[in-house]
Amino acid sequence: MTDTLPLLDELAWRGALYQHTEGAAEALATGPVSGYCGFDPTAPSLHVGNLVPVMGLVRLQRAGHRPVVLVGGGTGVIGDPSGKSAERPLADEATVAANAAAIRGQLERFLDFDGPRGALMRDNAEWLKPLGALELLRDVGKHFTVNFMLAKDSVKSRLEHGISYTEFSYMLLQAYDFLELHRREGVTFQLGGSDQWGNMTAGTDLIRRVTGHEAHVITSPLLLTASGTKFGKSEAGAVYLDPERTSPYRFYQFWVNQDDQDTGRLLRLFTMLSREEIEALEQQLAEHPERREAQHVLAHDMTMRVHGEAATQAALDVSALLFGKGEARALSPAALALLQREVPFAEVAPDSTLAHDVAAGDPVLADVLSLFVDAGLAASRGAAKRLLEQGGVYVNGVRRSASERFVREDDLLPGRHALLRKGAREYALVRVGSRS
Repeated sequence: MTDTLPLLDELAWRGALYQHTEGAAEALATGPVSGYCGFDPTAPSLHVGNLVPVMGLVRLQRAGHRPVVLVGGGTGVIGDPSGKSAERPLADEATVAANAAAIRGQLERFLDFDGPRGALMRDNAEWLKPLGALELLRDVGKHFTVNFMLAKDSVKSRLEHGISYTEFSYMLLQAYDFLELHRREGVTFQLGGSDQWGNMTAGTDLIRRVTGHEAHVITSPLLLTASGTKFGKSEAGAVYLDPERTSPYRFYQFWVNQDDQDTGRLLRLFTMLSREEIEALEQQLAEHPERREAQHVLAHDMTMRVHGEAATQAALDVSALLFGKGEARALSPAALALLQREVPFAEVAPDSTLAHDVAAGDPVLADVLSLFVDAGLAASRGAAKRLLEQGGVYVNGVRRSASERFVREDDLLPGRHALLRKGAREYALVRVGSRS
């Protein structure tokens, strides 16, 4: 699908354009171009802060151009100094390679890799590993003066506290990446954050000096929340795309909990909704902020894109349950697996002493008093009994009385789970083993 609005205009109204090199609009208007963005594989997952440049590549493709994803398998063992106040520990090659493979899979959820304008993925280890120090100095270093490099913000901001030669040389390597992608894939654009401007324009200078060709840079602004903090963090830390690092439920909740003042901007940056659709959601948010409809649309859109339909539905089901609007019996196995990560969880064996104590009905598996203790919802059986007598004990959403304190086979949810609740909102999940 091709968007009708020119790329720079599209980025501008969405708040995703900070600056670009002179002549970029004219170059984009001449026909399809190839543009790249690099991703640092020093962590095994992208986080939501990385999605600004990712969406830049998405919009580049929708405007009829070819996106190129560059995974820094070579530069990842060094680390980019841009925006950093101190040098990061160097990663070993095996770790970087594993991280790069994981990031490739995440990016495939955003970009179309098929067809004539299908995205390409490249790893700069392909040309940086064979590159010798002498070749780097002869073929790249001779084109840059020290004064030129010291004037770049990524270097200048570190001079007071010191910058290693390793990080100082990063600019040359990133410029060489641009040159190699230009030679190999015809890349003439690079996209990135505003803090990358110095490194990125070093690449356009190198291409012009070596080949005589013009190349261009487009940057996006640093994304801050209404409170002035850097976007992409939650109380638990960074919000990752990897479901093992940030569960789909917590990912969904991150977006749902966005401030009203930020939501319209985030809808523009991260969704493919039209201007009219976003403005309508903003109007609804202004008139009925308590409904948080715009936040729910944002959360659903982002969770679907990153985690898929099944995980999104599980996140919705768990959210509804934990906020008092869902039914335990309606939870799917996927939702129960997700819930297990969000509330206290315990594995318990059937209580063999109860099998003959209660003759009526299905075999008894457990005493709810013991379950509450095992799950950490009560400090002792005595405390659990008092809670039961006060009407504060629930199993699978049903309040239990003193005469209904036993859990049987037909009480269990899929996977032999039982959802316990103390009072209005304090949950725990137990899995009851089978009788041998």
